[in-house]
Formats: sequence, structure tokens, C-alpha cells
Amino acid sequence: MEERDDEELTGRELAMLNAYRKAAYVARRFPGRLVLGADTVVCLGTRKFGKPCDLDEAVRMLEQLQGRTHHVITGVALIRLEGGEERVFAETTHVTFRPLTRMEIEAYVARVNPLDKAGAYAIQEHGEMIVAAIDGSYSNVVGLPIERLLEELKRWKFD
Repeated sequence: MEERDDEELTGRELAMLNAYRKAAYVARRFPGRLVLGADTVVCLGTRKFGKPCDLDEAVRMLEQLQGRTHHVITGVALIRLEGGEERVFAETTHVTFRPLTRMEIEAYVARVNPLDKAGAYAIQEHGEMIVAAIDGSYSNVVGLPIERLLEELKRWKFD
């Protein structure tokens, strides 16, 4: 399923929309099961960073993020079609990058595959090379806010 990229939506709205679309797509195949969908968007101000289409774009993204604080927003959707149960939420973490030279960015891109990651980076893959600090959920930056997910699942009705 292709993720949407709508310029008129905020990063939070876009992450929740894509998470919902992913979960709904799978839930149609398994209507009695609880299905989870998630989507992560990186935002610097109002600018949204999805997955880069090539290595040059990945380097450009990291150059824009270096030395600055950005938001990592993960939308999560929980859906069980039988019974019409659903819950959609988003979690935000603030991530500050170290000031980086072009050479440091290229060294990072050479060590990880930035093409399947929002913002062209993965904190769990050599994040120490680029990240100075985070404020919020580490697991959210990885791509699934585990702490918030556990809170939401406690409210879910299981048979």
C-alpha cells in the first residue's frame, strides 16, 4: 500500500491518516482480529520529511536537520472491524541533531540504508553519530511508541 503525502495535512494528521489506511487495508483481510498500523513522519517546522527517494535526497534531508531540533511523529491505528472498534492516535518526540559536516553525513549514510526511513535516519542504527538528544519516547523515534501503545491496549476490549 502506498503512503499518502498531502501537503495540506499537518505531520500529525498525515501520520495518523497513513497509519489508519495501513491498518484498514489489513483489517479487511482479518475482520475479527485486532490490527495495528503505524506511520512515522519527521517534521522541521511545517516541512515534512518522508522517506528519501535516493541517496542524494537522503544527504540533503540530513543536511537540513543537522544542528537543529525536529519532531518525530508516529501515528498509530488499532482496528477490529467486527464490532466496529478503532482507535487512532499520534505521539511526538523532539530530536536534536548534532552539528554535522557533509563528510559526517556521508559516513552515516554509508553505514545505514536511509531510503526506507522517514527523515533518512534511524536512531537505532548508529544514531550516536548524528543525534545529540531526544525529548520524549525513544521507541517512538524507532517507529512505534511502545509506552503509549501499551496504555491504549489496556483500554481495548479483548474477548
